[in-house]
Amino acid sequence: MTDLDTSTLGLLSVVFLMALVAGGIRIFVAAALVGFLGLASLRGWDAAIGLAGLTPYAKAASYQFSVLPMFILIGFLAFHAGLTRNVFEAARIWVGRLPGGLAVATILATAGFSAVSGASTATSAVFSRIALPEMLGRGYKVAISAGVVAAGGTLASLIPPSGILVIYGIIAETSIGKLLIAGFVPGFLSAAIYVLLLVFLFKRNPGLGPAGTAFPLREKIASIRKVSGIAVVIMIVLGGLYTGLLTPTETGAAGAFVMLLFCVFRADFKLENMAHAFMETVKVSSMIFAVIWAVLIYVRFLGFTGLPNDIAAYVLSFDVNRYVILIAILLFYVVLGMFMDAIGMLLLTLPIVIPTIIGLGFNEIWFGIILVKMAEICLITPPIGLNCFVVHGVRPDIPMNKIFQGAAPFFVADVATVGLLIAVPEIVLWLPNQMAN
Repeated sequence: MTDLDTSTLGLLSVVFLMALVAGGIRIFVAAALVGFLGLASLRGWDAAIGLAGLTPYAKAASYQFSVLPMFILIGFLAFHAGLTRNVFEAARIWVGRLPGGLAVATILATAGFSAVSGASTATSAVFSRIALPEMLGRGYKVAISAGVVAAGGTLASLIPPSGILVIYGIIAETSIGKLLIAGFVPGFLSAAIYVLLLVFLFKRNPGLGPAGTAFPLREKIASIRKVSGIAVVIMIVLGGLYTGLLTPTETGAAGAFVMLLFCVFRADFKLENMAHAFMETVKVSSMIFAVIWAVLIYVRFLGFTGLPNDIAAYVLSFDVNRYVILIAILLFYVVLGMFMDAIGMLLLTLPIVIPTIIGLGFNEIWFGIILVKMAEICLITPPIGLNCFVVHGVRPDIPMNKIFQGAAPFFVADVATVGLLIAVPEIVLWLPNQMAN
């Protein structure tokens, strides 16, 4: 085939893949199928079978992939150790007296839990069971209560240890350690902006929910001791990554081991809880790896077509400011996020987008944080809005329209945050630039 033929074939494969996904075919099935058929058309059936069999193993057998199950395990162990409720109670004691105190406490608690959990949907599911009943029981409006839990869960996408940042780092072939550290400041900045938004909303409209009562200093100090497990794991993760003393995988293993100890030494420890944590980790990890393996087959096919480089060259030929192209790419992700989950969306598009971003002269770590922030936005916007569906799954008595209504102010806050990160790249890059190489 000529170069034109292979590029056209690659473009047709993208259209075919999107059509399959839009038709309800699972991403890992669609990507593997299109990738395999594409390889067969270019290299023949024997070569396609060989490449489809070897490519997933050759890539996924990499040491860096083992960080994913470690980070996932930390979150499930923290949940079964009871640390989720402890962090919410501590936040409630410290900030409950503020306007919208329970909602503010929920955001702070989700941020704290996000520092030991790399999964947004898991975070929303946990706090739908812990924080949502508390807010509704205290007379908070249903929409804002559900919206807070859905939006709070998105913080796990940025705050390390973040599973989606690990996936981005693997596909973009950039430093996972620096990526995770780069997500720290933007993640907690997002949480701070959420808090300011809630205080503003509840001050303007006290009918959204009452403020709580103030607690004495003694109780505040006692509440800190109850979240010491999370604090220790956070120090291990951030300290190990920042100093370079531990690789991301070693950091995940050390964090999981410490969290396991907190589980074992709890007075109400049950062996079945640990078994559940391990089984849930296996299930989630298997799902993620299935998508990664399938997409790697498709990416190998795209590499043969030359489509990513052709698209990059075409986009770079435009005589416009590079930020115009960047914003167009981000808007494309907003539309795509209406129909796909974040992991699948990133895995399918990054092989095409990354060459363009590098060609435009943008830092790939900075872009990764921006892109994951866009993925957070997609988690709370219709029609998919996965975190909103998670909240509805836990509380089916709350209509979906109410949850999306409550999450709408956080969409505005997220857009403002993205604008801030684009305008001031040092918010993202300063901390990783200080790291030991």
